[in-house]
Amino acid sequence: MSEQRKPVIPPDMTAFNRALIEEWRANGGRLSGRMAQSRLILLTTIGARSGLPRTVVVGYGPHRDELVAIASNNGAPDDPAWYRNLLANPNATVELGPDKFEVLARTVKPEERAEYGKVIPYFEGQQKLTEREIPIVILDRIQS
Repeated sequence: MSEQRKPVIPPDMTAFNRALIEEWRANGGRLSGRMAQSRLILLTTIGARSGLPRTVVVGYGPHRDELVAIASNNGAPDDPAWYRNLLANPNATVELGPDKFEVLARTVKPEERAEYGKVIPYFEGQQKLTEREIPIVILDRIQS
């Protein structure tokens, strides 16, 4: 039986994400190096306390017309700030490749977890890293 190990996390995650965001925006949503093949979006939420826009890099999986993400926070005991921001204000902006659009976020219901959990291939491994139930988030594109 293989032991579940925590993912390798850069020592300064803020700087790592800032560099990814800059590269993403400079190259029309394309990344280089080991991140080039990752299925990522940029998610901009409004800070629950600050009221300011906050952009993070988030892995996702497609499901029908929805984007699915997990609020794993790399197995940390607490939910990530972006998820807490969405709980306070579910309206957000997604950048997917060169496209940018508004979304409405919602946490999956208990009866939906099995279906949506399958969309993220690393979900089970992330869930094993923490005792909290990792939220699965659906990002529905708002049609303009």
